[in-house]
Amino acid sequence: MHAPSPKPDQDGDAGILDELPGELMMWVLIVSELLVFGAGLAAFMGVRISDPAGFAAARAHLDPALAGINTIVLITSGFLAARSLELRLAMKRTAARLHLIGAMALGCVFLAIKIQEYAVKIEQGISTETHPFFTFYYLLTGFHAAHVLAGIVVLGLVAWKDEPRTIETGTAFWHMVDLIWVLLFPVIYVLG
Repeated sequence: MHAPSPKPDQDGDAGILDELPGELMMWVLIVSELLVFGAGLAAFMGVRISDPAGFAAARAHLDPALAGINTIVLITSGFLAARSLELRLAMKRTAARLHLIGAMALGCVFLAIKIQEYAVKIEQGISTETHPFFTFYYLLTGFHAAHVLAGIVVLGLVAWKDEPRTIETGTAFWHMVDLIWVLLFPVIYVLG
């Protein structure tokens, strides 16, 4: 079985939108989510300019090593999700589903680590009111965590109805979740 071929337009040519993997509406969602996170990161950077010392002091309360582990966890889950499509196209349905379940499990590991990180901050008395850095920290990472949770549900539905097109669509969303974390990690946890 091969990947779905592009659909020709009225002139018989395949359009650029037809070349996207998965469904067009998922791409509309992905682009809108990337714009929302982009605006949040831009606001974070803008406010940081007004108080670089305060942001650096607040950042010192974060655990970049733990966030680095979470980065590896999400990238690995993205690999498993991508590999699931290759397996499904090779008619290896069980292996494809297991890869999707593995990606979901790693998403759960990500959330468990994130919850642990939040618990430590709350125990230290750090809230959204502590400093503008933490307002953005909780807002951006919390919104991302909600997307991870949604992505786990999407991957579960895709594993259940494991057609190549649904796998393409679900993994496109999951890769967006990965991409957002790859942007959040250096901006929030690393950059001084």
